[in-house]
Amino acid sequence: MREHEPAPGHAERRLSTKEAAELLGVKPETVYAYVSRGRLSSRRAPGGRGSTLDAKEVEALARRNRRESAGSPGSGGELSVRTRLTFIDGHRYYFRGVDATELAARHSYEEVAEWLWTGRMRPGTTFTAPASSVEAARRAVDALPEHSGPIDRLRVAAVAAAIADPLRFDLTEEAVLGTARILIPTLVAALPPQRADHRDEGSLAQRLWGRLSGHPAGKVQLRVLDAALALLVDHDLAASTLAVRVAASARAHAYAAVSAGLGVIEGPLHGAASGLAHRLLEEVLDLGDAAPVIAQELRAGRRIPGLGHRLYPGEDPRARALFALLEEIPEAAPALAAARDIVATTARRAPLHANVDLALAVLTASFGMEPSAGETIFAVARTAGWIAHALEEYGERPLRMRPSGHYVGPKPPQRLPDRAT
Repeated sequence: MREHEPAPGHAERRLSTKEAAELLGVKPETVYAYVSRGRLSSRRAPGGRGSTLDAKEVEALARRNRRESAGSPGSGGELSVRTRLTFIDGHRYYFRGVDATELAARHSYEEVAEWLWTGRMRPGTTFTAPASSVEAARRAVDALPEHSGPIDRLRVAAVAAAIADPLRFDLTEEAVLGTARILIPTLVAALPPQRADHRDEGSLAQRLWGRLSGHPAGKVQLRVLDAALALLVDHDLAASTLAVRVAASARAHAYAAVSAGLGVIEGPLHGAASGLAHRLLEEVLDLGDAAPVIAQELRAGRRIPGLGHRLYPGEDPRARALFALLEEIPEAAPALAAARDIVATTARRAPLHANVDLALAVLTASFGMEPSAGETIFAVARTAGWIAHALEEYGERPLRMRPSGHYVGPKPPQRLPDRAT
């Protein structure tokens, strides 16, 4: 049997070059280029007039081209995943169809998390963790080097909590929600307190405050932190959330899915962006003027942290909500003024608006928190959203988050490399 010849009894559907071009939506010249680059194989037609191509091969290439076109910059299309959780529309965003900023204004972080998970409101709900989970997480975190950052601690705490849970492989909705209600307070409890007299009681925001700041917090301060957590619960398919859905698609358990999110969130273009905004804000506070600080950033070729968001043409609604709450706190006035100076100074060059990272920086800088505190708030808050997305993904076909690679390396077959001498 000659190479590429179909087996007897198995008719192979062949296409002419013109037919293949029409199916691919390209010119015949492009089909020839695909053949020369090895993306398609051709065979001389009977009688030697022209070439034919395998219809299945052409159809597979057409599917790949459509996927690549949908995800290419400037094509107007992106990776799309069905979700019932968060909808972003212009200047607002919604959790299960309800305005997210209004939810955060009227409900606690725990209540908003429950709404995102189940579509039901559970007034007065609080998250508590069993002593076994907290003890396992604290032991693991205490063994880390002193220079470890908060996300290092959260990642290790998540792994330790998973190992302490023999039922972690149960992916039913009830079991995953039980995991979520334990894991989030475990992550908070694993962080070292900032005051010796700190007590783990009250809302999650109250417990977290004592691990971020040595300053005492009144109701207004706790309300701002609680609102920040609620506002940050979810934000559609951010990079860390996509990582969580990929893990859940492979049927990783909830702890492992959250660990995937924590691995991505540490990037300076994601969760760590608030720390950069915090440092910028402190420089402006020290100098009393944003202009020289912004000038130095631009001279170094760096983007200004805390400004602009690809999903919002104007001010980030999360920043707007947090700024409004911070205006009620006298201690936040200097940092708020510095943030406004940063926005106004940068506006002379580009019409960028404040995003949530700048608002978090105002919160963390106003109460003596470390620059990394905003990243901690972000990660703890977003854990609830990651769980919600994992739950959605568990209901989808397994391993569907599997894009095809577009090979651009040397055309095979290549000669075996020489043995090293």
